[in-house]
Amino acid sequence: MLAGPGLWPYHMPKMTVRATFALDVETAASLERLAKLWHVSKSEALRRSVKAAATVEEADGASDALRALTELQERLDLDADKAQKWARQIRAQRAGRV
Repeated sequence: MLAGPGLWPYHMPKMTVRATFALDVETAASLERLAKLWHVSKSEALRRSVKAAATVEEADGASDALRALTELQERLDLDADKAQKWARQIRAQRAGRV
């Protein structure tokens, strides 16, 4: 059996949960097409799809946080000069100089 670095293109995840899903015909067909396209099992295609979707959701969450920060800065009328002044004041307080 071939094994070792560079001989196998990916590492199969350890199976820890078995599940049964009911899929509509269109989703099942899409899953099968992806599996054939990627030359993997339907289970692996599903794992990859879920991982990709989760990554997108995490990125969307980061975008939401950035939008919230931008909105807060706008509401506080915070510009670069004000932010630097605030940072200097905080550093001084932390150093016990104020």
